[in-house]
Amino acid sequence: MKDARCYAPAAARNREPIYTVLRPHLPKRGHVLEIASGTGEHIAYFARASHPDLVFQPSDPDPAARASIDAWTTTLGLRNIRLAIAIDANSEYWPVASADVVLCINMIHIAPWNAAVGLVGGAARVLRPGGILYLYGPFRRDSRHTAPSNEKFDQDLRRRNADWGVRDIEAVVALADAEGFAQPLIAEMPANNLSLVFHRLG
Repeated sequence: MKDARCYAPAAARNREPIYTVLRPHLPKRGHVLEIASGTGEHIAYFARASHPDLVFQPSDPDPAARASIDAWTTTLGLRNIRLAIAIDANSEYWPVASADVVLCINMIHIAPWNAAVGLVGGAARVLRPGGILYLYGPFRRDSRHTAPSNEKFDQDLRRRNADWGVRDIEAVVALADAEGFAQPLIAEMPANNLSLVFHRLG
């Protein structure tokens, strides 16, 4: 039988630093929704490291990604991960009633800007007051790249698709502010990435 698991080298490198930032904001019990789960390696790592009563809901619009996620869950025997579901971040309807945490790792720069708008709006709909929206990836600050490697990456993204690109952190914060989130906690991460932790206001 073919192994449906996919591998992303970056996930193996950054999952531990991401979890170190994320861990203090995770409840012992509740629901974590991940948007654009990709291969499933991140959510599998987080679920394995977290309290077994914290339930993780992966999602991805790509059927191959969902197959990979479910294969990782089965292979590792993780009981606190649900079957992956299809969610389009830009959709006005998400098939999830509520969550305590919404995660999105390395998505908004490889999608049109309206995906970021939809992500923040969707997170605002499903998060309870005090809930967390966590974003990870490269960002520009004051319309400037934080490293030459990020500038080169941004140029490559825009060559591939004119609607993609490294986003201005100020624009993302403005989106979140308009949807009822507090100013983010910002953590510097390896490889010139940032973690943004937004708290949902009540």
